[in-house]
Amino acid sequence: VAWAAANDIVNGTSATTFAPNSPITREQMATMLYRFAQYKGMDAVTLQENLTGYPDGDQVSDYAIPAMNWAVGQGLIAGMENGTLVPQGSATRAQVATILMRFCENIMQ
Repeated sequence: VAWAAANDIVNGTSATTFAPNSPITREQMATMLYRFAQYKGMDAVTLQENLTGYPDGDQVSDYAIPAMNWAVGQGLIAGMENGTLVPQGSATRAQVATILMRFCENIMQ
């Protein structure tokens, strides 16, 4: 956490709290991967229209909009079975594994 905070990959849930034992949301995960990609010098294109195809695309937190646009555009995060993104929903273990696998295969090659 200290390394990630020092490199602007994580900010914490407040000025003094990181909440490492709390479930991670899909938009928090996208934000961390987006910032890590930027840290590694990768281009991070964020097109607004990546979220407009989802009925809950407007529910993405302001801080996470560029990251979610990037994650959806890169194919890291896709809609759920019902076609929603559920950006503020907790990411399941399976979703985290899938997103990390896609990140490693498609971004970190």
